[in-house]
Amino acid sequence: MIRPLAERMRPGSLDEYIGQKHLVGQGAVLRKMIEAGRLPSFILWGPPGVGKTTLAQIVAARLDAPFYTLSAVSSGVKDVREAIDKANSNRFFNAVSPILFIDEIHRFSKSQQDSLLGAVETGVITLIGATTENPSFEVIRPLLSRCQVYVLKSLDEADLLQLLNRAITTDPILITKQIVLKETDAILRYSGGDARKLLNILELVVGADESNYVEITDQKVVERLQENPAAYDKGGEIHYDIISAFIKSVRGSDPDAAIYWLARMIAGGEDPEFIARRLLILAAEDIGLANPNALLLANACFDALRKIGWPEGRLILAETTIYLAASPKSNSAYLAIATASSVVEQTGNLPVPLHLRNAPTKLMKELDYGKNYKYAHDYENNFVHQEFLPPELLTTRIWHGQNNSAEQKLVDYIKRLWGGRY
Repeated sequence: MIRPLAERMRPGSLDEYIGQKHLVGQGAVLRKMIEAGRLPSFILWGPPGVGKTTLAQIVAARLDAPFYTLSAVSSGVKDVREAIDKANSNRFFNAVSPILFIDEIHRFSKSQQDSLLGAVETGVITLIGATTENPSFEVIRPLLSRCQVYVLKSLDEADLLQLLNRAITTDPILITKQIVLKETDAILRYSGGDARKLLNILELVVGADESNYVEITDQKVVERLQENPAAYDKGGEIHYDIISAFIKSVRGSDPDAAIYWLARMIAGGEDPEFIARRLLILAAEDIGLANPNALLLANACFDALRKIGWPEGRLILAETTIYLAASPKSNSAYLAIATASSVVEQTGNLPVPLHLRNAPTKLMKELDYGKNYKYAHDYENNFVHQEFLPPELLTTRIWHGQNNSAEQKLVDYIKRLWGGRY
């Protein structure tokens, strides 16, 4: 059985590896660690077809380490534990730790990711995860803190041309034909920075030509693909570009642009729930207190989409998209939690003032827990002046209301209560 061209062209060493020079080029950070022979656990984040699996295999071969691989799509906690047990039994004193490669690690549930923690922390395995999704959102914090994250980029035109030329001059099947790259715009465009897709298209075009002389032209590529594919690939870099354009159009209050990019995502087969999640985030992050109803509508959109399904669900997405794009914008809540997080990081675990503490036991009451706390509802307008921050932070401002009609009402109310503090 003849293996696909993409498999035949899979590089076996760093010198054969194309792309990602910022990581594995001469003197780059990951190459230095590989050459030193000691690696931390790490996660490779990038679009499909940029060499994540290949890089993991090269690392294992270079370090002469036992290599185990799991797919998050088909593996469960039991499979993870079995792989760790095998790795532990093959681990020898002062030897390189076995490598466990998990493809699509973002698809692992929390319990599956939890099952990796002990082995990663004790060095029983070196974990290499591969993901097309942002690990900050998809990988649990304890595991993420134990791993380096390396970002892989889509291959650029020079990388793709290098791969094309290498394929037609070194592959044992392709070299039996005379292949001329007369035009490359179409094949590069349709590959979308994906090496695997590029080689698949090349193999399709060459395989459809019975002649020993094959001329690659833009027209021939389009004909062999049988249709003009939409310039959208939910697994490739264009996925990230279009969702970025969608988000920025809503944030920029341009309903026409927002609905256009929504249509592009729908035409490209994007997961409707992925779009709905982005709308929820937009409602909280970019519209916020300027129109609190936006978050309610975005949440209703997500629920309704699950009830209605597809294709009618696109109407729900469209309505929500236009409403959010046409809403006034405020990121005061986003800035407030960022400021608060920074304050916490700088000041550490400041003690809770005694009057704000709960006092469920006699001892706590004797220690003045809850003493002098004023219950707001016992006072006029349900408000009374008292301090709610640690003494060290009493002059610190965190939330700053922004200039929009809805938020200005909140600002005016708070100023009436607190006077000069706000």
